[in-house]
Amino acid sequence: MPPGERRPGGIPRSPARSGRTARSPAEEADRETEVIGVDPAQASIDVARTKPGSERVRWICGDATDLPPLHVDLATMTANVAQAIADPQTWQETLRRTHEALRPGGHLVFETRNPADRAWEEWTRENSYRVTEISGVGSVESWVQLTAVSGPLVTFRWTYKFAADGSVLTSDSTLRFREREEVRQDLVAHGYVVDDIRDAPGRPGKELVFLARRP
Repeated sequence: MPPGERRPGGIPRSPARSGRTARSPAEEADRETEVIGVDPAQASIDVARTKPGSERVRWICGDATDLPPLHVDLATMTANVAQAIADPQTWQETLRRTHEALRPGGHLVFETRNPADRAWEEWTRENSYRVTEISGVGSVESWVQLTAVSGPLVTFRWTYKFAADGSVLTSDSTLRFREREEVRQDLVAHGYVVDDIRDAPGRPGKELVFLARRP
């Protein structure tokens, strides 16, 4: 993704998700296209930089408020990261700064879980428990457990138990489940045209995909 006038204007991605999503357009696009992967976790960017094709990506540790001046064709938020932006003010600022980064006619595309599906009710140890063998580490047990629901905010905990030494790591996260109309109104309020709201491929009723455009 360019700071200059490179064709077709670049593709910003947030978050990097260890490089999987950001690398895809870099690998498929022509050599005049640039891609930026944005992630607030430096550790994720460090992993992403080890993946094939990562040299085609410009990595930024931060969020939408840390973007340099841009003029791009496409911005995406992947893996339900829109829900991870749980703070209302930060969410509004993300939409504003992304709109500024798009050229006229540029698109913002992202998905968010459909609150009507109540996915969090399935976030139990019974449904998520697995054992993974990791080279140089050994067996790792992992599972997710719902810990709290407060209005649109859903909090859960991932637990990782390492067989080698019995150590346990936990990671707590909170997602905001926004209603379809709430997201649409937020986009319109920041100057976007909402071209479509559709089901995610292969996941009818579970996720909403928003296709918005800067006119």
